Amino acid sequence: MTSPLMPLLIEPEELQAQLNNPAIDSAKLLVVDLCSEESYHRGHIPSAVHVSPKALVCGQPPAPGRIAELPQLEALFESLGLTADTHVVAYDDEGGGWAGRFIWTLDAIGHPHYSYLNGGIQGWRSAALPQSTAQESRTPVKQQLSLDPQVVIEIADILPLLGQPGFAVWDARAPQEYRGEKVLAQKGGHIPGAINCEWTSMMDPSRDLRIREDALAQLNALGLNDQQQIITHCQSHHRSGFTYLLGKILGFNIKGYHGSWSEWGNHPDTPVER
Repeated sequence: MTSPLMPLLIEPEELQAQLNNPAIDSAKLLVVDLCSEESYHRGHIPSAVHVSPKALVCGQPPAPGRIAELPQLEALFESLGLTADTHVVAYDDEGGGWAGRFIWTLDAIGHPHYSYLNGGIQGWRSAALPQSTAQESRTPVKQQLSLDPQVVIEIADILPLLGQPGFAVWDARAPQEYRGEKVLAQKGGHIPGAINCEWTSMMDPSRDLRIREDALAQLNALGLNDQQQIITHCQSHHRSGFTYLLGKILGFNIKGYHGSWSEWGNHPDTPVER
């Protein structure tokens, strides 16, 4: 979602202008760096707080990518000083996987004010914008969170939709995983009827991994559009963090399945196609 502060998708120069805008309360603008620690220490956007992707997930088999337990999330967002009117800008160093997963997590806890930095740290560095090596922190704010079951969907939410008109599954994994040639769970293959569009195919390597300008046309050609109810997944809802984010940017009615294939492919009662 957007807020009066800035749109959902922003460019580095737009963020720089906001960071330099004296009318913006810096306490209400939270920049979150989901890059590798090495990248963060080498240089990050000034004021950006580093978040390890591990803080977002439960880390427990068989589906380690499922959302973290509430106490873990409350500790994370307390350390980030999140308030109801905080506008979050998320970025990473991989084209949007972890940044998208962070934005999905914000949706899961009902926080609607956020943006994604197109091109991430690569785009920022290519624009020769200022970087900092300081270890940033925020004033903690106590959290009492709950999860939105309309966002944090489960197998039982998906099964009744399979085969229904107007429903689609966007599988963000590699084609070999989709076809069942590379098996990373007890079962290989894909959710019946799923459309495969590998996550990085929607990034432009010639433009610092920004979202492809023809992404909408490409997805429409594959059979994904804004008239459908779409669920996206990968193996652990990391790659599909990006496809969820892209779907939101394109105006799709999209949800992210946090259990992803590590859960679906290891469950005894889930249908699979090869």
